[in-house]
Amino acid sequence: MNSITRRSFLRDGALGLTAASLAARWPQRGFADPLGLPVGLQLYTVRKQADKDLDGTLHAVAEIGYKEVELPGFFKKRASEIRKSLDAAGLACPSAHYETPDLRTGLDGRIDYAKELGLSYMVCAFLKPKERKTLDDFRHLADFFNKVGEQIQKAGLQFCYHAHNFEYTSFDGVVAFDDLLQHTDPSLFKIELDCYWMSRAGRDPVEYLKKYPGRFPLLHIKDMKPGHPPTTDLMKGGDAFTEVGRGSIDWKAIFQAAGGDLKHYFVEQDLCERPPLESAKISYEYLHNLQV
Repeated sequence: MNSITRRSFLRDGALGLTAASLAARWPQRGFADPLGLPVGLQLYTVRKQADKDLDGTLHAVAEIGYKEVELPGFFKKRASEIRKSLDAAGLACPSAHYETPDLRTGLDGRIDYAKELGLSYMVCAFLKPKERKTLDDFRHLADFFNKVGEQIQKAGLQFCYHAHNFEYTSFDGVVAFDDLLQHTDPSLFKIELDCYWMSRAGRDPVEYLKKYPGRFPLLHIKDMKPGHPPTTDLMKGGDAFTEVGRGSIDWKAIFQAAGGDLKHYFVEQDLCERPPLESAKISYEYLHNLQV
Protein backbone atom coordinates (compact mmCIF):
# COMPACT_ATOMS: atom_id res chain seq x y z
CA MET A 1 0.00 0.00 0.00
CA ASN A 2 1.60 3.34 -1.07
CA SER A 3 1.40 6.48 1.07
CA ILE A 4 -1.45 8.06 -0.91
CA THR A 5 -3.54 4.91 -0.68
CA ARG A 6 -2.76 4.57 3.02
CA ARG A 7 -3.82 8.17 3.69
CA SER A 8 -7.01 7.63 1.71
CA PHE A 9 -7.67 4.45 3.65
CA LEU A 10 -7.17 6.16 7.00
CA ARG A 11 -9.26 9.16 5.96
CA ASP A 12 -12.13 7.06 4.63
CA GLY A 13 -11.97 4.80 7.66
CA ALA A 14 -12.22 7.77 9.99
CA LEU A 15 -15.17 9.13 8.05
CA GLY A 16 -16.83 5.75 8.23
CA LEU A 17 -16.35 5.56 11.98
CA THR A 18 -17.78 9.05 12.38
CA ALA A 19 -20.82 8.14 10.30
CA ALA A 20 -21.32 4.97 12.30
CA SER A 21 -21.09 6.92 15.54
CA LEU A 22 -23.69 9.43 14.33
CA ALA A 23 -25.98 6.66 13.16
CA ALA A 24 -25.77 5.00 16.55
CA ARG A 25 -26.71 8.23 18.27
CA TRP A 26 -29.52 9.18 15.87
CA PRO A 27 -30.72 6.02 14.17
CA GLN A 28 -33.98 7.62 13.09
CA ARG A 29 -32.08 10.03 10.86
CA GLY A 30 -29.95 7.47 9.11
CA PHE A 31 -32.09 4.36 8.83
CA ALA A 32 -35.58 3.33 7.78
CA ASP A 33 -38.38 2.76 10.30
CA PRO A 34 -39.40 5.62 12.64
CA LEU A 35 -37.04 6.12 15.59
CA GLY A 36 -35.11 3.01 14.54
CA LEU A 37 -37.79 0.78 16.08
CA PRO A 38 -39.14 -2.25 14.20
CA VAL A 39 -42.55 -1.86 12.58
CA GLY A 40 -45.19 -3.97 14.32
CA LEU A 41 -48.68 -5.12 13.34
CA GLN A 42 -51.72 -5.57 15.59
CA LEU A 43 -53.11 -8.89 14.35
CA TYR A 44 -56.68 -7.59 14.68
CA THR A 45 -55.99 -6.15 11.23
CA VAL A 46 -55.79 -9.70 9.79
CA ARG A 47 -58.03 -11.38 12.35
CA LYS A 48 -60.13 -13.40 9.90
CA GLN A 49 -57.07 -14.85 8.20
CA ALA A 50 -55.36 -15.54 11.53
CA ASP A 51 -58.44 -17.33 12.89
CA LYS A 52 -58.39 -19.67 9.91
CA ASP A 53 -54.62 -20.11 9.54
CA LEU A 54 -52.46 -18.53 12.22
CA ASP A 55 -49.16 -19.97 10.98
CA GLY A 56 -49.77 -18.97 7.37
CA THR A 57 -50.88 -15.49 8.37
CA LEU A 58 -47.85 -14.92 10.59
CA HIS A 59 -45.53 -15.95 7.76
CA ALA A 60 -47.34 -13.59 5.38
CA VAL A 61 -46.99 -10.75 7.88
CA ALA A 62 -43.28 -11.46 8.26
CA GLU A 63 -42.81 -11.58 4.48
CA ILE A 64 -44.19 -8.04 4.24
CA GLY A 65 -41.38 -6.96 6.56
CA TYR A 66 -43.02 -6.71 9.97
CA LYS A 67 -40.78 -7.77 12.85
CA GLU A 68 -43.27 -7.59 15.73
CA VAL A 69 -46.94 -8.32 16.29
CA GLU A 70 -49.47 -7.56 18.99
CA LEU A 71 -52.12 -10.13 19.82
CA PRO A 72 -55.79 -9.12 19.93
CA GLY A 73 -56.53 -12.36 21.80
CA PHE A 74 -55.06 -15.81 21.91
CA PHE A 75 -56.86 -17.76 19.18
CA LYS A 76 -57.88 -20.44 21.71
CA LYS A 77 -54.38 -21.91 21.70
CA ARG A 78 -51.91 -22.71 24.43
CA ALA A 79 -49.17 -20.14 24.98
CA SER A 80 -46.55 -22.69 23.92
CA GLU A 81 -48.34 -23.22 20.59
CA ILE A 82 -48.54 -19.52 19.84
CA ARG A 83 -44.92 -19.00 20.88
CA LYS A 84 -43.88 -21.81 18.53
CA SER A 85 -45.81 -20.22 15.65
CA LEU A 86 -44.29 -16.81 16.34
CA ASP A 87 -40.79 -18.23 16.51
CA ALA A 88 -41.29 -20.13 13.24
CA ALA A 89 -42.28 -16.89 11.50
CA GLY A 90 -39.41 -14.95 13.09
CA LEU A 91 -41.76 -12.54 14.86
CA ALA A 92 -41.53 -11.05 18.35
CA CYS A 93 -44.68 -10.42 20.37
CA PRO A 94 -44.13 -7.84 23.11
CA SER A 95 -47.79 -7.04 23.80
CA ALA A 96 -51.31 -8.48 23.91
CA HIS A 97 -54.84 -7.21 24.53
CA TYR A 98 -57.26 -8.04 27.33
CA GLU A 99 -60.66 -6.82 28.45
CA THR A 100 -61.65 -5.96 32.01
CA PRO A 101 -63.29 -9.36 32.73
CA ASP A 102 -59.91 -10.96 31.92
CA LEU A 103 -58.33 -8.77 34.59
CA ARG A 104 -61.00 -9.21 37.27
CA THR A 105 -60.82 -13.01 37.54
CA GLY A 106 -57.94 -15.38 36.97
CA LEU A 107 -55.34 -12.64 36.62
CA ASP A 108 -52.54 -14.79 38.02
CA GLY A 109 -53.13 -17.39 35.32
CA ARG A 110 -53.20 -14.76 32.61
CA ILE A 111 -49.94 -13.29 33.86
CA ASP A 112 -48.35 -16.75 33.71
CA TYR A 113 -49.69 -17.16 30.17
CA ALA A 114 -48.28 -13.74 29.20
CA LYS A 115 -44.86 -14.60 30.58
CA GLU A 116 -44.82 -17.92 28.71
CA LEU A 117 -45.61 -16.01 25.53
CA GLY A 118 -42.72 -13.65 26.22
CA LEU A 119 -44.85 -10.52 26.57
CA SER A 120 -43.61 -7.30 28.13
CA TYR A 121 -46.98 -5.51 28.13
CA MET A 122 -50.52 -6.53 29.10
CA VAL A 123 -52.99 -4.03 27.65
CA CYS A 124 -56.60 -3.46 28.65
CA ALA A 125 -58.10 -2.92 25.23
CA PHE A 126 -61.76 -2.03 25.69
CA LEU A 127 -64.49 -1.02 28.12
CA LYS A 128 -68.05 -2.24 27.70
CA PRO A 129 -70.75 0.48 27.66
CA LYS A 130 -72.00 -0.42 31.16
CA GLU A 131 -68.48 0.17 32.55
CA ARG A 132 -68.18 3.79 31.35
CA LYS A 133 -71.48 5.61 31.83
CA THR A 134 -70.33 8.21 34.37
CA LEU A 135 -67.20 9.92 35.64
CA ASP A 136 -67.53 7.88 38.84
CA ASP A 137 -67.30 4.75 36.69
CA PHE A 138 -63.94 5.94 35.37
CA ARG A 139 -62.73 6.79 38.88
CA HIS A 140 -63.62 3.31 40.12
CA LEU A 141 -61.76 1.95 37.13
CA ALA A 142 -58.73 4.07 38.03
CA ASP A 143 -58.55 2.40 41.46
CA PHE A 144 -58.99 -1.01 39.86
CA PHE A 145 -56.33 -0.34 37.22
CA ASN A 146 -53.83 0.77 39.87
CA LYS A 147 -54.30 -2.56 41.65
CA VAL A 148 -54.05 -4.56 38.42
CA GLY A 149 -50.97 -2.60 37.39
CA GLU A 150 -49.28 -3.29 40.70
CA GLN A 151 -49.91 -7.03 40.42
CA ILE A 152 -48.69 -7.13 36.83
CA GLN A 153 -45.60 -5.07 37.67
CA LYS A 154 -44.67 -7.41 40.52
CA ALA A 155 -44.57 -10.19 37.92
CA GLY A 156 -42.08 -8.20 35.85
CA LEU A 157 -44.52 -6.94 33.21
CA GLN A 158 -46.12 -3.56 32.47
CA PHE A 159 -49.83 -2.79 32.44
CA CYS A 160 -51.20 -0.43 29.77
CA TYR A 161 -54.56 0.90 28.66
CA HIS A 162 -55.75 1.32 25.08
CA ALA A 163 -58.28 4.11 24.59
CA HIS A 164 -60.82 4.54 21.81
CA ASN A 165 -62.75 7.78 21.31
CA PHE A 166 -65.35 7.43 24.06
CA GLU A 167 -62.75 8.06 26.78
CA TYR A 168 -62.60 11.67 25.60
CA THR A 169 -66.22 12.25 26.62
CA SER A 170 -66.55 15.25 28.90
CA PHE A 171 -68.54 14.93 32.13
CA ASP A 172 -69.39 18.44 33.38
CA GLY A 173 -66.20 19.73 31.82
CA VAL A 174 -63.98 16.85 32.98
CA VAL A 175 -62.55 14.70 30.18
CA ALA A 176 -62.67 11.06 31.28
CA PHE A 177 -59.30 10.19 29.73
CA ASP A 178 -57.55 13.09 31.44
CA ASP A 179 -59.18 12.11 34.73
CA LEU A 180 -57.93 8.53 34.32
CA LEU A 181 -54.39 9.78 33.86
CA GLN A 182 -54.66 12.00 36.92
CA HIS A 183 -56.05 9.27 39.19
CA THR A 184 -53.66 6.48 38.19
CA ASP A 185 -50.06 5.83 39.17
CA PRO A 186 -47.82 6.74 36.20
CA SER A 187 -45.55 3.78 36.91
CA LEU A 188 -48.40 1.26 37.10
CA PHE A 189 -50.78 2.55 34.44
CA LYS A 190 -49.37 3.47 31.06
CA ILE A 191 -51.13 4.11 27.77
CA GLU A 192 -51.14 2.54 24.36
CA LEU A 193 -52.11 5.68 22.45
CA ASP A 194 -54.33 4.90 19.47
CA CYS A 195 -53.62 7.79 17.12
CA TYR A 196 -56.77 7.25 15.05
CA TRP A 197 -59.21 7.12 17.94
CA MET A 198 -57.69 10.09 19.72
CA SER A 199 -57.78 12.10 16.49
CA ARG A 200 -61.32 10.89 15.77
CA ALA A 201 -62.36 12.36 19.11
CA GLY A 202 -60.94 15.71 18.02
CA ARG A 203 -57.86 15.51 20.25
CA ASP A 204 -54.22 15.97 19.26
CA PRO A 205 -51.84 13.04 19.95
CA VAL A 206 -48.84 15.36 19.82
CA GLU A 207 -50.33 17.54 22.56
CA TYR A 208 -50.88 14.53 24.84
CA LEU A 209 -47.46 13.04 24.15
CA LYS A 210 -45.86 16.31 25.20
CA LYS A 211 -48.16 16.94 28.16
CA TYR A 212 -47.73 13.50 29.74
CA PRO A 213 -44.14 12.37 29.10
CA GLY A 214 -43.38 8.83 30.15
CA ARG A 215 -47.00 7.64 29.93
CA PHE A 216 -47.01 6.39 26.32
CA PRO A 217 -44.62 3.48 25.64
CA LEU A 218 -46.91 2.01 22.96
CA LEU A 219 -48.66 3.51 19.93
CA HIS A 220 -51.33 2.24 17.58
CA ILE A 221 -50.59 3.58 14.14
CA LYS A 222 -53.72 3.85 12.05
CA ASP A 223 -54.66 6.68 9.71
CA MET A 224 -57.88 8.67 9.34
CA LYS A 225 -59.50 9.85 6.15
CA PRO A 226 -59.86 13.65 6.04
CA GLY A 227 -63.17 15.45 6.34
CA HIS A 228 -64.73 13.55 9.23
CA PRO A 229 -66.02 15.63 12.15
CA PRO A 230 -64.91 14.74 15.68
CA THR A 231 -67.03 12.35 17.70
CA THR A 232 -66.78 10.52 21.00
CA ASP A 233 -69.50 8.09 19.91
CA LEU A 234 -67.80 4.78 19.23
CA MET A 235 -70.52 3.61 16.83
CA LYS A 236 -70.16 6.75 14.71
CA GLY A 237 -66.38 6.90 14.86
CA GLY A 238 -65.38 3.78 12.95
CA ASP A 239 -66.05 5.16 9.49
CA ALA A 240 -62.75 6.75 8.51
CA PHE A 241 -60.01 4.08 8.63
CA THR A 242 -57.38 4.09 5.91
CA GLU A 243 -53.83 2.88 5.32
CA VAL A 244 -51.03 4.70 7.10
CA GLY A 245 -49.77 7.59 5.00
CA ARG A 246 -53.03 7.92 3.06
CA GLY A 247 -54.93 9.92 5.64
CA SER A 248 -54.79 13.17 7.54
CA ILE A 249 -52.61 12.30 10.55
CA ASP A 250 -49.15 13.91 10.80
CA TRP A 251 -46.93 10.90 11.54
CA LYS A 252 -43.63 12.76 11.61
CA ALA A 253 -44.91 15.08 14.32
CA ILE A 254 -46.26 12.16 16.36
CA PHE A 255 -43.04 10.15 16.25
CA GLN A 256 -40.98 13.23 17.04
CA ALA A 257 -43.18 13.94 20.06
CA ALA A 258 -43.08 10.29 21.20
CA GLY A 259 -39.28 10.29 21.12
CA GLY A 260 -37.36 8.11 23.54
CA ASP A 261 -40.46 7.19 25.57
CA LEU A 262 -41.75 5.02 22.73
CA LYS A 263 -40.86 1.33 22.96
CA HIS A 264 -43.13 -0.32 20.38
CA TYR A 265 -45.70 0.72 17.80
CA PHE A 266 -48.21 -1.36 15.91
CA VAL A 267 -50.04 -0.70 12.67
CA GLU A 268 -53.73 -1.46 13.04
CA GLN A 269 -56.59 -1.01 10.60
CA ASP A 270 -59.90 -2.08 12.06
CA LEU A 271 -61.68 -2.17 8.69
CA CYS A 272 -60.04 -2.39 5.27
CA GLU A 273 -61.49 -1.54 1.86
CA ARG A 274 -58.96 -3.87 0.20
CA PRO A 275 -57.61 -7.26 1.36
CA PRO A 276 -56.21 -6.72 4.89
CA LEU A 277 -52.74 -8.06 4.06
CA GLU A 278 -52.59 -5.64 1.14
CA SER A 279 -53.54 -2.77 3.45
CA ALA A 280 -50.95 -3.95 5.96
CA LYS A 281 -48.31 -3.92 3.24
CA ILE A 282 -49.18 -0.36 2.16
CA SER A 283 -48.91 0.85 5.76
CA TYR A 284 -45.65 -1.02 6.33
CA GLU A 285 -44.00 0.44 3.22
CA TYR A 286 -44.97 3.96 4.22
CA LEU A 287 -43.55 3.57 7.73
CA HIS A 288 -40.47 1.66 6.63
CA ASN A 289 -39.49 4.62 4.45
CA LEU A 290 -40.56 7.37 6.83
CA GLN A 291 -37.69 9.55 7.96
CA VAL A 292 -38.41 11.29 11.26
